[in-house]
Amino acid sequence: MRLGKLFIAALALAGIGAVAPIASAPLVQSKASAPAFSSKRFSVLVKGSGPDVILIPGLSSSRDVWSGTVAALPGYRYHLIQVGGFAGEKPGANAQGAVVAPVAEDIARYIAAKGLKRPALVGHSMGGTLAMMVAARHPDRVGKVMVVDMLPQPAGLLGSSATGVRGLAESLRGLTETEGGRRLVASVVDIFAPPEKEDSRSDSDVVARATHELALTDLTPELPRIAAPLTVVYASPEPRETAMIDRSYASAYAPKRGAKLVRIDHSGHMIMYDQPARFGAALKTFLAQ
Repeated sequence: MRLGKLFIAALALAGIGAVAPIASAPLVQSKASAPAFSSKRFSVLVKGSGPDVILIPGLSSSRDVWSGTVAALPGYRYHLIQVGGFAGEKPGANAQGAVVAPVAEDIARYIAAKGLKRPALVGHSMGGTLAMMVAARHPDRVGKVMVVDMLPQPAGLLGSSATGVRGLAESLRGLTETEGGRRLVASVVDIFAPPEKEDSRSDSDVVARATHELALTDLTPELPRIAAPLTVVYASPEPRETAMIDRSYASAYAPKRGAKLVRIDHSGHMIMYDQPARFGAALKTFLAQ
């Protein structure tokens, strides 16, 4: 499934197709005692034991996108984030104003409140943006970072820039003020996944505002501030596009010295679904480093 078709120019900037296409068993929250933490922007489920790994899904996704990954790679204590307003999660404080940057700040606060010792951060699409924000703005709290199929400047996925898509981004701000606009957002989600159940739909206003924010985001100047090792896993859907995609990622991440780039061929944006074995191998290597 390729980005860049139909309504992608408006909403794929953050991986709108990241809604889990298959049902999975509910995750069981860890009963281990830990300092109290409360956020009105996301919820967390903790599964397993071992070194701490925070998994952050993309725009409109539930934490279930990581279920197969967690099952295939035991031996870690996974902290599975779900952002308010996505996949049936109540919007909470994300019901108005900015979404992405405040969520990143709350993730940093979660790490401190829980006393996590430099956990690994793994983020898909918008989750990758969040992981980079936390690592750049709170470098002492992060041990290592994996970004999955996302550029420091999300507009780069469309071959543009934050400046170049400003007009389009501004048009998204009022998109959900009408019923037609809300239906458009919902239809774009449905293009990339089976129709959501009524109680698990993403809030179209939260999706539109988060997309607007991402469209205008450029973390390139902040990359040198990331002290933690950075691995970027990215998809190459077709062989004829490989060289172009390689150049794009190499150029985008050049400011982060030592960034490791891992290409997954024959995969769409949802690498963990399209190529689960190869993604699992890449994640295993990353976590073992």
